[in-house]
Amino acid sequence: MAPPTEASSAELRRRLHQIVGELPDQELQAAHRYLEYLRQMADPLLRALLEAAEDDEPETHGEAEAAQEAREDVRHGRVVPHDEARRRILQA
Repeated sequence: MAPPTEASSAELRRRLHQIVGELPDQELQAAHRYLEYLRQMADPLLRALLEAAEDDEPETHGEAEAAQEAREDVRHGRVVPHDEARRRILQA
């Protein structure tokens, strides 16, 4: 199947807006969750993180200290928002 053209993408977006507008109120949350999932899966970094295998090794002493330090950084506001961190990574 060929990738959508600009015209077909615009038409699909128009149709999606129409469908969302016709949904019953009780289905809006489900539609939102699914569309948000699709949007997130389009982000290669987020997709890699979500699909990464779970670390099943015991936490080392160094990892426990790093986690505690990170919690303290959060508590004291020494953090960088996700969007800013992503911008910095993509600019590097």
